[in-house]
Amino acid sequence: MLKTTLALAGVAVLAACASHAPKSPMSMQPDNAMLPEAVRVPAGTHHLMTATGVGEITYECRMKSGMAGQHEWAFVAPQAMLYSDDRRMVGRYYGGPTWESTDGSKVTGKQLGAAPGRPGNIGLQLIKADPAMGSGAMSDVGYIQRLNTKGGVAPAAACNASTQGARQQVKYEADYVFYRR
Repeated sequence: MLKTTLALAGVAVLAACASHAPKSPMSMQPDNAMLPEAVRVPAGTHHLMTATGVGEITYECRMKSGMAGQHEWAFVAPQAMLYSDDRRMVGRYYGGPTWESTDGSKVTGKQLGAAPGRPGNIGLQLIKADPAMGSGAMSDVGYIQRLNTKGGVAPAAACNASTQGARQQVKYEADYVFYRR
């Protein structure tokens, strides 16, 4: 009897924990009211999915525009794999910007808004998607948010006349939240 009672109590605890477990990234929808206004999606949009991007951002040491003799690390392009909550690759993200699903559908977009990330992390973004190419996971995407960023800021290495033209890849992660128009 005691073993049965303990077993049932264990099942009840597991069930209670499971019901309070955080939602998986693919189904997780952020509370837009808690985000900086510049990266909130417009009212009336509907969450489609969330994927975690893991990859690198390439920077190049270039002369600052209009600043003779001064150099800076300039953004060149991102490259990341997109993963579901169960660590299954569901697509990729690359320059354009372009988000491409493993089903072949893809979408590009233009930044509508940005907000600073936490120190040492790239900023948050709101992207307005252009019409998608192909039919599949990306075909109904209207907006994309980049949230929960980790890393990706320009290198701390020296950038000057002697390193001009040098490129460096910086690791980063971010959640990409996709919305239907």
